Amino acid sequence: MYGSIWCHNLNLSSRNLAIALVVCVTLVYFSYSFNACILASISRSLQESTLSNLLMLQVRNDSDTVATVATAASTAIDVVATNASANGVSTATNLSTTASTIDFSAGLASVDGAPKYQMLRQQGLRPSRHLPDTLIIGVKKSGTRALLEFIRLHPDVRAAGSEVHFFDRHYQRGLRWYRHHMPYTIEGQITMEKTPSYFVTKEVPQRVYHMNTATKLLIVVRDPVTRAISDYTQAASKKADMKRFEQLAFVNGSYSVVDTNWGPVKIGVYARFLEHWLLYFPLSQLLFISGERLIMDPAYEIGRVQDFLGLKRVVTEKHFYFNATKGFPCLFKSEARSTPHCLGKTKGRNHPHIDTNAIDRLREFYRPFNNKFYQLTGINFAWP
Repeated sequence: MYGSIWCHNLNLSSRNLAIALVVCVTLVYFSYSFNACILASISRSLQESTLSNLLMLQVRNDSDTVATVATAASTAIDVVATNASANGVSTATNLSTTASTIDFSAGLASVDGAPKYQMLRQQGLRPSRHLPDTLIIGVKKSGTRALLEFIRLHPDVRAAGSEVHFFDRHYQRGLRWYRHHMPYTIEGQITMEKTPSYFVTKEVPQRVYHMNTATKLLIVVRDPVTRAISDYTQAASKKADMKRFEQLAFVNGSYSVVDTNWGPVKIGVYARFLEHWLLYFPLSQLLFISGERLIMDPAYEIGRVQDFLGLKRVVTEKHFYFNATKGFPCLFKSEARSTPHCLGKTKGRNHPHIDTNAIDRLREFYRPFNNKFYQLTGINFAWP
């Protein structure tokens, strides 16, 4: 009897032992898996942290490289600028040469991953910023924006998108600041900038000359009476309570005396401003574009510009179409857009009605100045 009970207890103990063993193995397995996950997570976090630190260190190194090279470039430019001031005209050209050829794009290349620059570098080309070779210096409301957009269709022309106003407003910031506002170019491309107020600002010709005596200058002109009305129209669109054109263009409301101090009238005396530019630049470095013909036959004027800049005639009549509603040429495509479009709602804006007597008086006023301008340029624009 006791033997039977003992055997029964023995079997029960063995079963319990087996169950306990299975439970222990299960617990050990789950514990191991849980700890393994924690360790893997910690390891992954440490690796990511290390990689992040390495990347940050590399970026800092790249930034330091750019800053170092940029500082060296700025120092070199300042040295040449000092020499130019000390030595005068003989050193002025070197200022542009040094400022244009010092290249700190090597530092930029390490942090600029833009596909187009990677592709250029693969081809052995290194994009960099340069001081402009060509300036569109004026004249305001004569078609300077149209000229810029049209010539930018050429693949060898790169231009600053907005008016930089370096030579008239920001000259004290220096050439390094100016160059920073220029687009990246590769060898063989022309750098261009447009600011119409350069033409009428007294200090600008000398400042441009000191930057580069070989700068090519583009000047768009149109009938000064029409230009003055366009100038007024733009200003009036921004100021609801502006006086009538006739009140501003003449002294005391009488058509007998033209107010030559009023900006829209003053700018149209082209000969006076041109004479100042000719003190520093020969006529061969200036190209005059007819604002009227730029509207009626843009391909013709852009062809002249391409010849003047030594470019192959790539931009032709196939790039333009005429918008009869706006009375202005538009583009089938441009540097920024691949679809047909016009330059903007301000182009081809309707002018207000101006008293014909006021227009006749202004034409009489401008006639001797126009004739002087024709003599200086060797071009008869045939304005009324």
